[in-house]
Amino acid sequence: MYPLSLTLKGFRGIRDGLGRAVLTLDLVRLAGDAQLVALAGANGRGKTTILDNLHPYLTMPSRATVAGAGGFSFYDQVYLAEAEKDLVWSHAGLCYRSQVVIRSNGRRATEAYLFARDESGQWRPLQLPDGTISDGKTGTYTQCVEHLLGSAETFFTSAFAAQGKRQLSAYQAGEIKTLLADLLGQEDIRTEGRKAGQVADLLKAGLVAIRREEAGLDTQWQRVNAERHRLADATGRVEAQARIQRERGLVLETARVGLVQQQTAFDHSRGTEVRRTQLSGERTELISVGKQAIEAITAQETSQRQCLDHLERRIATRKAQVAAQRQELVRQRLQCETALQSAAAVRRAGRRFPLAETLLAARTVRVQVTRERVSELHRCAMKREAARQRSRAIEREAGQAALRVEDLSRRFGLTREVPCAGSDLQGLCKLLGDAREAQTLMPDAQEVIRRLANEKSAAQRDLECLNAQWASLQDAPQELVWAEIRENRSRDRSASYARLSAREGEIRQARARLAEIDRELAALVPADGLADAETGEERAERRGIEAALQALATLHDQQAKHYLQMLDRLDASLAALPPAFDTGLLSDARSALASAQANAAQADRDHLQAVRDAEARAALNRQGEELKRQQETVAARIAKVESDLGSWNLLARCLSNDGLIALAIDDAGPTLAGFANDLLLACYGPRFTVSLLTQVETKKGEQRESFVIEVHDGESGQSKRVEQMSGGERTWINECLVRAVALYLAQHSGRCYGTLFSDEADGALDPARKRMFLAMKREVLRLGGYAREIFISQAPELTAMADMVIDLEVFAQSQVPDMV
Repeated sequence: MYPLSLTLKGFRGIRDGLGRAVLTLDLVRLAGDAQLVALAGANGRGKTTILDNLHPYLTMPSRATVAGAGGFSFYDQVYLAEAEKDLVWSHAGLCYRSQVVIRSNGRRATEAYLFARDESGQWRPLQLPDGTISDGKTGTYTQCVEHLLGSAETFFTSAFAAQGKRQLSAYQAGEIKTLLADLLGQEDIRTEGRKAGQVADLLKAGLVAIRREEAGLDTQWQRVNAERHRLADATGRVEAQARIQRERGLVLETARVGLVQQQTAFDHSRGTEVRRTQLSGERTELISVGKQAIEAITAQETSQRQCLDHLERRIATRKAQVAAQRQELVRQRLQCETALQSAAAVRRAGRRFPLAETLLAARTVRVQVTRERVSELHRCAMKREAARQRSRAIEREAGQAALRVEDLSRRFGLTREVPCAGSDLQGLCKLLGDAREAQTLMPDAQEVIRRLANEKSAAQRDLECLNAQWASLQDAPQELVWAEIRENRSRDRSASYARLSAREGEIRQARARLAEIDRELAALVPADGLADAETGEERAERRGIEAALQALATLHDQQAKHYLQMLDRLDASLAALPPAFDTGLLSDARSALASAQANAAQADRDHLQAVRDAEARAALNRQGEELKRQQETVAARIAKVESDLGSWNLLARCLSNDGLIALAIDDAGPTLAGFANDLLLACYGPRFTVSLLTQVETKKGEQRESFVIEVHDGESGQSKRVEQMSGGERTWINECLVRAVALYLAQHSGRCYGTLFSDEADGALDPARKRMFLAMKREVLRLGGYAREIFISQAPELTAMADMVIDLEVFAQSQVPDMV
């Protein structure tokens, strides 16, 4: 696959890097026959965007978040409402054109077309041998591209080293085996393996259904067996129920004879019972009339007793009202007397309250005066402290002035001791000049001492005055404490007098109310007088009620005696009759007959049920034999399906990555390792050699299917896995392995892409290794028969070693037109 020209419209990477909406690269003109073509430019110029679109697959591998379908979307990489990618490429001597249109205005849609150039030079939609035609759908487009170039996974693993691409050492064993199986052309074996797996899945589903059927048969067998055990004694119960049926028939006949005998005796006693019923009715009526008469008398007695109770309650209510009124007046009198007990104290408080107020005002004034003295004491103390500080400052300044005068005197005394005094050199002598300067400064220093002495005297006089003032005010805080205590006492006493004097009105009201209460008590009837006796009306009412009660008691006794005599005569007539027929015997005979009939009917039903159970048990025996035959048939089917399932599972495993494909990988492993080692030897020297292991030993000493890339270090003589090596070492070994895969693909499967792609794969290498890395690229092109590799590198020395450099810096919007 050789990219010939590329047009990108509306891609973000081109707009952000080159400031263009449309970019067209004519690789035939730009690259010519160069083998190594470098895309150069500063970071962000769009190099990766261009490289990611130099292939016909519907993805940009450096932008894909995850491998496989769903890991990439063109909509995240375009900004126009209608973006377009147009790639012209050749493969196997034919020319093709991939046209992808991405629409994101409203409803998103992607159209992909693959055209082939016919003999007349016209572009026509590609049609596969199976009739599939590229009709604009992404699905048919992908089928057409994979028919020509193989799967995208194989292409991006072997021919396209995308930026941030996973290294082979990071692949899981299943992923790398799937990839190698595709490289080795084992897709047909994998397809057959999938078919075998589908057959095994169908057999598993069928086995589940058969086992469900077997479980249903087992459930039916258990139910039938349980019913057979329940009906095991059905034959014996038939004979037993027949015997019980005969016995209960005899009991029923005996009960019928007993009922006839009791019914005959009952018919003979009917006349006597009629007379007995008549006398009983008269007796009942007499009792009812007597009860009504006695109840009427009792009702009258109850009414009279209620009248008497009402009279008693009226008398008690009247007495209670008088007693309550007297008690309330006595209580109010006690309250008034209690209030009058403090009358003397109230009068005294009224007289002394003005004096207490006057004393309180005087003591309040005394407190204010004392507080002013305390404030003055505080001010005096502050002034004393300030005077003391000023005096100490004057003393310090005076000491410094005295020292200065002494120093000036010492310097002035040097005029007599200097040898050059009076000579021609005295004008140049510094000591003599300093002494004369001290002579001029001496009067000022002495004047300062005199001034400080006067200030010291004035400060001392001020301090003495302040000390005298402070001594006179020294007792002010104690006087303030005593003045405040006396003020509080006067305030409390004045408040107490005010509260007592305010009760003068209460005392006057209590005295007036006491006189009124005495008048009301005198107006009440004395406690031992007529208040506790009945009035004339009450005594007359009581006598009438008692007379009525006496008359009703006499009438009650007469009526009771009369009705008792009549009841005795009726009881004597009833006693003279013959004994009554016992109807309980007739009821018992009827109950016995009903019970015998029910028992006989139950015996008939039990006998019939026993016969049915015996027939049901015979049917269950036949059903059990049939279920047994069905279980044997189902068990045979299960055994057959399980046997077939094992065979198909074994076949699916043999045709999977761990079977024939693993053997094919084992066969290809040395060849792949040989290609990788050839590249390592040719480019990086003999230090490292690679071996591919498809089986590893577990802790138990068993062999397990896996995929391990092991590297032998010729310098240290040690072997280790590639993921344990440094980042740079892992990078060049991974690139050698990837290019070895491409070489194997080109030489053994006949699939050669013609062009390789690489995006900053040399990032982790040092400068020396980068140059070896470029030599490895040329060796891959030579061994694999590739025509070209297009790569991106941020190393200027590596870019300069390319056969052709396409510098994107010169493609900016301001320098060249869109068509390049």
